[in-house]
Amino acid sequence: MRWRVVDLRQWLFETFRICVSETTVSRELRKMGYRKLSARPRHHARREGAIEEFKKTFPRAWRTSPAKKASRRPT
Repeated sequence: MRWRVVDLRQWLFETFRICVSETTVSRELRKMGYRKLSARPRHHARREGAIEEFKKTFPRAWRTSPAKKASRRPT
């Protein structure tokens, strides 16, 4: 389960009435072996299907040029 440092800070206050800074919580978590994970940012205006359009395969004409085919023919 993932928690934000802000959420952990709030939970500590609500449960134990301890006021600590986000830096302190982050530092203590790091000492315990936990690492900060951040979500990959997403653009707010990204269209659905834009990634699939980008992944299109190249047209056949781009794969092998006719000049290369001619040079490979046995004489």
